[in-house]
Amino acid sequence: MDPRGASRQTGEVPRPIVVAIRGDVTTLAVDAVVNAANTALAGGGGVDGAIHRAAGRVELSEACAELGGCSTGDAKATPGFGLPARWIVHAVGPVWRGGGHGEPDLLASCYRRAVEVAEGLGARTVAFPAISTGVYGFPPDLAAEIAVTTLLGLDTSVEQTILVAFDEETLVLYERLLAR
Repeated sequence: MDPRGASRQTGEVPRPIVVAIRGDVTTLAVDAVVNAANTALAGGGGVDGAIHRAAGRVELSEACAELGGCSTGDAKATPGFGLPARWIVHAVGPVWRGGGHGEPDLLASCYRRAVEVAEGLGARTVAFPAISTGVYGFPPDLAAEIAVTTLLGLDTSVEQTILVAFDEETLVLYERLLAR
């Protein structure tokens, strides 16, 4: 049995290893970094602004403009430019409006699509920020549950997904969920 839970004899696609760390996604030497983007793919605040600054605002803005925006729950990729990561996968999470407008499903879709896009690029390691938990107002505990559950349930050639917590509280949420 493979350490990720897949049997090599049956030919099943292994599930990725999911880990949590505290850090800054803009500094990680991974294949792909996920950006908590807006639908216009225009650099905003929080993680989005930090990624645009670190990657190179002009180059990244031009590449994003060529993509023509992105729907909530979807993801699109650009080169990593000045980041240590080869690619940036721009995933658009939902704005929290109380939970009755499909927000949990849209957030789960955001994580799934980001991994699918990264896998299509040949990425083996993908780092995620806590999507939608900043200015979009998604409750951190629910967002962490959705992130962990979604990532652990994927069948993909991506070998490792890294949940990058900006603060200690988010790291504790991830670690508690991953220990179950």
